[in-house]
Amino acid sequence: MGDSVSILILAHNKAEYTRRCLAGLLQSTLRPFKVVLVNNGSTDGTERTFEEFRRRGAEEGLDVEILLLPQNMGAIVGRNRGMELLKGDYWVLLDNDAVVRTRSWLEKLRGVLQGDSQIGAVSPKLLYPNPPHDIQCAGCAVTPGGQVIFEGRGATRAEPRWNAPRDCQSLISACWMMPAQIAQETGTLDERFSPVQFEDIDYCYRIRELGYRCRYEPSIEMYHFENVTTGRTGTINYPYLTVKNGLKFKQKWRHRFSQEGGPDDKAWKWANIASVNLDDVPERLELAP
Repeated sequence: MGDSVSILILAHNKAEYTRRCLAGLLQSTLRPFKVVLVNNGSTDGTERTFEEFRRRGAEEGLDVEILLLPQNMGAIVGRNRGMELLKGDYWVLLDNDAVVRTRSWLEKLRGVLQGDSQIGAVSPKLLYPNPPHDIQCAGCAVTPGGQVIFEGRGATRAEPRWNAPRDCQSLISACWMMPAQIAQETGTLDERFSPVQFEDIDYCYRIRELGYRCRYEPSIEMYHFENVTTGRTGTINYPYLTVKNGLKFKQKWRHRFSQEGGPDDKAWKWANIASVNLDDVPERLELAP
């Protein structure tokens, strides 16, 4: 296997978030890489934002391909269409509300996968973009009853517990990298979870069912606004989908998570952390090597 990287970004409106995401990509130290941009029926300035990035990317030797879907197909179908265009040896799923903090993120994620052929997906530490940049997600745990826990959510980013690499029951697809070979073996996202929600947790379980592992790597950090890509879309009843698809996930994978020894169901809680608005975050976020 070589070392080429492709990144998939899906957007339905939210052009200003997407612009910051793409500007962050240009801060990445790896060159070259491919970017597949999926315009999922946007009606704002997303098309113009994509075209501007394609021009800028070409100046920096990036291969940028744009897929225009005539209507919003939902996050899962949209990503599956985009995955058909990915090339290379390592594939990245990245939300359009995620922004680079660790400039060498691509090399470091790839290095984790190259160092262990049994890792099927690896995710960085996800941080809130507003100071003091607390943790949004440090990998996911699943209780024996099927509740998904965003580990470290709301904790300080320097807390030792969340600064050790480890295998996880699951990851979220706001940002992860996987070997193309394993992604192809696993297949596309399960469209039974359409339009969105739990498809990434399901995908991790499918990776693990094939005998691979999911890995959290805290030395790599990314900012993530949280729920912009899917949760702030007016046509989606996000709480309803969370319950509906959560039940589908439990039915599909109960035989596994009920026996994994995850955290006690009483440990499940969802910290009430206010959403971060773009206007409240500085244009230039702090970068790390």
